[in-house]
Formats: sequence, structure tokens, C-alpha cells
Amino acid sequence: MAEHKLPRKDVAPRPDQTELRVGRLTKAHGLKGAIKVELYTDEPERRFVPGAVFTLQVPTASKWHGKTIELTELRWYNGHPVAFFVGVDDRTEAETLIKAILWVSQDARQLPEEEDAWYDHQLVGLSARRDGVEVGTIARVDHLPAQDLLVVRTADGEVLVPFVSAIVPEVDLAAGTVTLTPPAGLFEEIPDDDEPAPAEVAADTRPADETPANADSPTEDAPTAPENGEG
Repeated sequence: MAEHKLPRKDVAPRPDQTELRVGRLTKAHGLKGAIKVELYTDEPERRFVPGAVFTLQVPTASKWHGKTIELTELRWYNGHPVAFFVGVDDRTEAETLIKAILWVSQDARQLPEEEDAWYDHQLVGLSARRDGVEVGTIARVDHLPAQDLLVVRTADGEVLVPFVSAIVPEVDLAAGTVTLTPPAGLFEEIPDDDEPAPAEVAADTRPADETPANADSPTEDAPTAPENGEG
């Protein structure tokens, strides 16, 4: 999902609500107050409708700190979304909002409408498991232009896992687990071709009845798809 659930120190949502990051204002467009938007949601047609109100995340020195803003229209120019807001009527005023992040409140229990889609906050904290063994915990979801990545926190650090069905075949919110089928080397180092693998060295020295240690030792930052991503 492209909507982000991230911690905010300036907002305290109700217990049944979560805050979703749905966009960022990037550049003034034209002279009438329009602003280009970087979308963090897969559902702009639902989030960015006339009358939608967003909480603004801006520096404390900004005139917009602690305020909300209402959308009047979202248009598309050459494939790029451009937003118009109440009270932002010229380029000078639009410039005061550049880099502002847009947030909305979301029922924390509500799932995205599309199949096999989750909000970031639903994934964070889930147990990442490979072959039935926990290898870490989802710390967050990174949304990159090419693909989304699950960041799995392990005992040895963070592992970035492409959030695609071939590698993440199952997400079970009820069980609190994410099933992984990662390629070789994603969670462990691949030995140099010029050196024997640790398991091969051990096989030369251990007693015949000794069982090799499990190579899949538990590990733990994984994520936070997009509400949906909002968001």
C-alpha cells in the first residue's frame, strides 16, 4: 500500500483511529494557488475529493502549524496530480505550503477495499516467518518508485524484502504473521566461491551423529501498502 502510518508527536488519535499519511505538497503550479502533490495513497479518487480535510504536518515556525486545510479540487496535468485548496488563491500563498505532509484519520479496524491490500499500520509488528520459523518482525513499509519493501527487523539488523507475492505469499492479520519465501542470501550471507561454506567445514570436524545448527536463526525492522496505503 502507498498510504503510510507513521508516528506523529503532534497528533493523538482516538484509540479506534489511526493517522495515515496520504500525500506531500511538492511545488507551486501556476499563479492561482495550485500545488503539485506527491501521492502516498492508492485511492486518490477517495481521499482527494472536494471537501476533504487534511491535517498538515509542517515545521512549528510555519503559519500553517496546527491547522487543517480543505481541498476544493484535484486535477491532473501531464499525469501529475495538482491540488487546489480553500484560501490558497495565489502562488505566493501556495509557496508557504511546499513540503507540507497531508494526513487523514482512519478507522484502525477498517481494511482496504481491494483484495490483498493492507495499510502500513496493519503490517507493522507482524511476525515474519520462513519455513514456519520466525526470522524477524515487520518494522515498517518503504514505498519506493519501483516497488514496496517490507523492512524486517532481525537480530542482525534490517532486511529489505520486496513486497511481491512471489516472496511474500501470505499475510495473515488474524495470526499476526507474514510468510516469506526469500531467495538465497536475503537473510544470510552466501559464502565466497573460493572458501568452503561454514556447514561444509563443520561437516569435516563434527562427530558423525551431530546435527548441524539451524541456519535460520530468529532475527527482527520490518514494516509499514499503502491508508492502503494512506493511508
